[in-house]
Amino acid sequence: MQLSNYHSHCSFCDGRSTPEDFVKFAIARGFRAYGFSSHSPLPFETFWNMPKDDMPEYLQEISRLKRKYGDRLEIYVGLEIDYLDDSYNASIPYFQELPLDYRIGSIHYLPISERLLEKNMVCIDGSFREYAHSVERYFEGDIRLLVERFFESTARMIETGGFDIVGHMDKIYMNGQKYARFDIEADWYLKPFRDCLSLIREKGLMVEVNTKNLLRKRELYPNVKYLSLLREMDIPVLVNSDCHYPDLVNDGREEAFELLRQNGFDYTRELVHGRWEDVPLR
Repeated sequence: MQLSNYHSHCSFCDGRSTPEDFVKFAIARGFRAYGFSSHSPLPFETFWNMPKDDMPEYLQEISRLKRKYGDRLEIYVGLEIDYLDDSYNASIPYFQELPLDYRIGSIHYLPISERLLEKNMVCIDGSFREYAHSVERYFEGDIRLLVERFFESTARMIETGGFDIVGHMDKIYMNGQKYARFDIEADWYLKPFRDCLSLIREKGLMVEVNTKNLLRKRELYPNVKYLSLLREMDIPVLVNSDCHYPDLVNDGREEAFELLRQNGFDYTRELVHGRWEDVPLR
């Protein structure tokens, strides 16, 4: 089983330890490659996003770790970049000019105003209480309207581009599934989901199989029901743990690999000496 992880967080954002602690753990567990993807700066400050002023230090620290541990581990520097709207996303010059090895495009927020302030954001990744409040206040109490908006933003993110990997592309169901009317197999959910997959294939992007909640909640992103669909569409995948603690860098990987095998996958996509390659599942 190839041991690598490209979606991880550290003390530069909301991760719970220093980058070096994550590297040491990865080496101790026999990893071949490890990538950092701190939550990128936003136009407003949050608990979990990196402040823009910390970017130079982040890049310097990962470069230092590459020099120190490069003979034992391939270390990569990336960012998880939020798509907010056409004015703030992975494609803007600020993110494109950073010396990154890769970029993950994700959606955590849906703006409800042109003014990009935290108070004008619907967070799809927070507590269910806040999520439900947003559904009532901004989406007429109808979870389907929130899902529609989420996939519209996801499609726009893919069209806008500037990144390599689509992060936790259907995490909208994490809280959404708590609604009685929520159904990932209903046409109102499945059609926009499939449309996004078609765009991903057209743009030549990768989809991460995100295992953050696999062991704890039995949730995989994308949902395990749709792994076979990704395989049918020949969309490349890679397994990421989205870890925030060093001891979780490999959480759920073995189980995810088995699910991929069961759904017809023979390869996962890996960074090998700086190039994306298809590596056989072993």
